[in-house]
Amino acid sequence: MSAGKLKLVLQDGSEVEVEHGISARELAEQVDGDLAAKAIAAKLDDEIIDLTRPITRPGKIRFLFEDDGDEDSLYVLRHSAAHVLATAVRSLWPNAGIGFGPPIAEGFYYDFDVEQPFTPEDLERIEARMAEIVAADQDFERREVERGEAQQLFSDDPYKLERLEEIEEGDVISVYRDGDFLDLCRGPHLPSTGRVGNYKVLHAAGAYWRGDERRPMLQRIYGTSFFENSHLEEHLRRLEEARRRDHRLLGKELDLFSIQEDVGPGLIHWHPKGAMIQFVLRRFLEDELLRRGYEFVYTPHISRETLFRRSGHLQGYSEVMFPAMEMEGEKENYRVKPMNCPGHMAIYASRQRSYRDLPVRYAEIASDYRNEKSGTLHGMLRVRGLTMDDAHIFCRPDQVEDEIYAMLDLADYIYGTFGLRYRLDLSTRPAKRIGSDEVWDEAEDALRSAVERRELTYAVDVGGGAFYGPKIDVKFLDAIGREWQGSTIQLDFVLPEKFDLNYVGADNQKHRPAMIHRAIYGTFERFVGGLIEHFAGAFPVWLAPVQVGVIPVSDELDEPARAVQQALLDAGLRAELDNRSETLSYRIRDGELQKLPYLAVVGKREADGGTVAVRRRGADQKQLVIPVAQFIEQVAEEDRSRALI
Repeated sequence: MSAGKLKLVLQDGSEVEVEHGISARELAEQVDGDLAAKAIAAKLDDEIIDLTRPITRPGKIRFLFEDDGDEDSLYVLRHSAAHVLATAVRSLWPNAGIGFGPPIAEGFYYDFDVEQPFTPEDLERIEARMAEIVAADQDFERREVERGEAQQLFSDDPYKLERLEEIEEGDVISVYRDGDFLDLCRGPHLPSTGRVGNYKVLHAAGAYWRGDERRPMLQRIYGTSFFENSHLEEHLRRLEEARRRDHRLLGKELDLFSIQEDVGPGLIHWHPKGAMIQFVLRRFLEDELLRRGYEFVYTPHISRETLFRRSGHLQGYSEVMFPAMEMEGEKENYRVKPMNCPGHMAIYASRQRSYRDLPVRYAEIASDYRNEKSGTLHGMLRVRGLTMDDAHIFCRPDQVEDEIYAMLDLADYIYGTFGLRYRLDLSTRPAKRIGSDEVWDEAEDALRSAVERRELTYAVDVGGGAFYGPKIDVKFLDAIGREWQGSTIQLDFVLPEKFDLNYVGADNQKHRPAMIHRAIYGTFERFVGGLIEHFAGAFPVWLAPVQVGVIPVSDELDEPARAVQQALLDAGLRAELDNRSETLSYRIRDGELQKLPYLAVVGKREADGGTVAVRRRGADQKQLVIPVAQFIEQVAEEDRSRALI
């Protein structure tokens, strides 16, 4: 290759030799003039670059186009849309401080420091100004600057100056301008604002700077953007459906849980109906774990720091642990536990184990506490008080694959019972890790073999494992296609070593056991929050906190209605009597709003004939009169079979 030349590999595999410093747009024009007109950016190896960016190294390059199916293209679009949003806000609020404005999974946001929160009317003004900026078709201009110049450019913007300090010496510092708006930004962006297609400003919310409640409260504006208007409209329909299913709203409407200001954020109060859902989930899982050979243990909520120092959590996890508690007369401080593995290992280590004892499977429904930042808390989905369905398995190395296989079988059974589809991620060794490559090969092969034995498809998250072992993440999909974090199955090479765990093998020598962390629900808070949204509060009979609402037509029929309720209770079903003084139609309507699976109305004819007038949820007000015994058996069968109807 001649001096000053670069070799690039195009998407079709062909190679081209180009001048050093050629821009991506110039390359596109050389390859195909139409390509240059349609392209919005390029990707050089793993880096997305602007079309105007000089290419200074060889590599594989592909061009990005207006394609809602391409995550890289959407990233560029939404990053540019976020800058258009910031341009609009700065034109309307010239003194607004500018925080971060990244693209996110389904859109983008930008943080602003303004005196008053944005109102719905403000958001309408912002969206209208965005339309003007898009119509102006202003170029996104990138420029690399020295640190001193950047400090001068943003001398009145403390947020940008703070970000500037974090850029390491020698790293490129770049700024982008569109119209009058200038931002410290790595890019990439579309060629111009006119290429920002179909967008929508969604809502605004408070957000602490960098998620730290000790820092200023900023106003975060969320938006989304697509190349195709039909895709934007479909996304907005899904958002509206998601709002209808929001577990925070339904939790209040259905009286399931609350978060009390006097107690603190991220701490869930399970009301009787919500607690009943947790009780049913616990019993379902615990019965299944007993059937599969698990043993239940319980560990203290607090422990001496010695335990967490030994496990390494105090050194590497202390930022999410609650502060230490001093105990009178003791030199060592105490901590509330953020996880259960140290306690389970202490139980395992309490006596000598034989290879014949393994595997040992400890399970605990445990209360844990993590000092999550206030800005990250979200209803039941991100909390400080967690109810974990935790388990730790101690086994011989030759048992690992079978144990992983059994855990996948358990997860499949549990998620299948809820009608949840799921997928798997296999996360492999990171660059920084402990253990030899041979040990990692064996561990990853065990996980991979277990997944493939179950004939499950999976994605490989290269380098996504923890430093102490590879893992499998189960992600389940809800009724409207959103992905939720589910089970985690994690191999651990570190803690058995730290706690000097061992077993006596057939050779009468001590050996190190393998350890597997696993959770099926994850936390009850997050899982129940997900189920509320998946079922939109209309739980199947077996999971519903109240399965049948019994309604007498009048006060004179209270006793016959109470007898029906008692018969349901005697059959092990959950029934409530609604004998309030409200009208019959009001009580029926209220039962429907509470999403009860069944309403059993007792009138004089039903009382005399030993029947009930049954209304099934979703049956369009159709009412069926059947004998009480038949009705009880019908509900009981749905409960026993865990039917999803």
